[in-house]
Amino acid sequence: MSTQIGFEQPSYLEYKGKYKGIFSWILSTDHKRIAILYLFSLLSFFAIGATLGLLMKIELIAPGKTIMTAQTYNAFFTLHGIIMIFAVVIPGLPAVFGNFFLPIMIGAKDVAFPKLNLLSWYFYVTGVSLVLISQFTGQGPPDTGWTFYAPYSFRTTGNMLPAVFGAFVLGFSSILTGLNFLVTIHRMRAPGMTWMRMPLFPWTLYATGWVQLLATPIIGITLLMIIAERTLHIGFFDPTLGGDPLLYQHLFWTYSHPAVYIMILPAMGAISEIIPTFCHKTIFGYKFIVASSIAIAFVGYFIWGHHMFTSGMSGTALYTFSLLTFIVAIPSAVKVFNWISTMHKASIDLQTPFFWAVGFLFVFMIGGFSGLILGSLATDIHLHNTHFVVAHFHFIVFGGTGYAFFGAMHYWYPKITGKMYDSRWANTGLVIFFAGFITLYGEMFFLGMKGMPRRYYDYDEIFHTGNIFSSLGAIVMYFGLAVIILNLISSLRNGAKAPADPWGGKTLEWTIPSPPPTENFDEIPVVTKGPYDYK
Repeated sequence: MSTQIGFEQPSYLEYKGKYKGIFSWILSTDHKRIAILYLFSLLSFFAIGATLGLLMKIELIAPGKTIMTAQTYNAFFTLHGIIMIFAVVIPGLPAVFGNFFLPIMIGAKDVAFPKLNLLSWYFYVTGVSLVLISQFTGQGPPDTGWTFYAPYSFRTTGNMLPAVFGAFVLGFSSILTGLNFLVTIHRMRAPGMTWMRMPLFPWTLYATGWVQLLATPIIGITLLMIIAERTLHIGFFDPTLGGDPLLYQHLFWTYSHPAVYIMILPAMGAISEIIPTFCHKTIFGYKFIVASSIAIAFVGYFIWGHHMFTSGMSGTALYTFSLLTFIVAIPSAVKVFNWISTMHKASIDLQTPFFWAVGFLFVFMIGGFSGLILGSLATDIHLHNTHFVVAHFHFIVFGGTGYAFFGAMHYWYPKITGKMYDSRWANTGLVIFFAGFITLYGEMFFLGMKGMPRRYYDYDEIFHTGNIFSSLGAIVMYFGLAVIILNLISSLRNGAKAPADPWGGKTLEWTIPSPPPTENFDEIPVVTKGPYDYK
């Protein structure tokens, strides 16, 4: 990669444009400022969702009522799921780190459609706001869970319309982001930046972009059908009008399982940047990682049925979906093999981002293996709709995507802010978070194998001990999150000035100052080799 020197532009944080104050942010079309808008919005919503999750676990610390009623629990459960899935995990890495670093990593000065990029953030904030408004208006908060399953979603007296329409608007934000990234990668790569010289994080954003573009309209149409069912009584899903509730599940999971890869593929891309940087080695099997990213995105469209093994499908459909579920594990296993091979005999620099990457590997493999248990027909019959599913889901979605998000945050924090963080507090927070995470969700595997159903407000005495450990783990994990986030906030003021390349990275973002200039590059770089062409 070519190195840029002699920058004369102000940083994106110092740039004085047409607007002043807060308007210089909320009306900016700079991809870096939009990424920061997403970051602060996302962390704010994450704080709400995490607090709701903590309160639910405190409620479950003992049988019977602890701190809330059953109706409140259902409302918290629904809001926690909608916020965490649609407002945090799905947009997480693409909206924040994709927006900030994709143009820089491919040698561009911005994304292809800057105004569309800003519009996607407005859709994002509007969608989440509608979901939050639904909690305090109408005849009561939504109580169907984040899946909006029929017939509950059109028969409940809860205030479903704002929540469902909010999720619909969030889908538009996701589509615009994916479209923008696809066009940016196709049309705006720097001279010499061939496909096989492109860093792995942009590659995973590319695969994710296709999933966002092709799968998200399905959930959009499905949510509009729910709105039509509630307001016009058309009969798509209502069996009393000739509809089929099972149709909703098919439509919902046709999107929602590919959505798992919208969550996890950028996470894998971030891990693929962190590991070779701190191992000071070329990534092992670059082309195989690229191919596996595309394979995951492609096969992910065909395996939605494993969420519905107990719903009454034909034997042929059951066997087919089970087989495809096992097949999609292969490209994920390829990535894990390549990451571990990259670490083999490496001179590893033990920094906070690398610890997050190793944590990701550990929890992702547990999540993956437990997913194969659920993908097997015989074991799924016993474990379906138990806490085992909740544990698997959080090991993949929060463990996988969450660990990668915080790993990426600590990896790129010096570049984004121009400041270094306190690594001692960062590592302390990581240890506390990890201990709480394993205690919280690890215990749920055993609760599920014992038969404790998920989504239940109350439970039998036999599950009490496991829920004590799980709930205490939630408190510990929440404390670890607070340490991590407060350390990053404190470092904005007190952190040492960051150099252009504190880690020895080889991709283009490390060739420009920290924080980046307004237009990224004084001159578009000419790329002469790939970022991993070194030993």
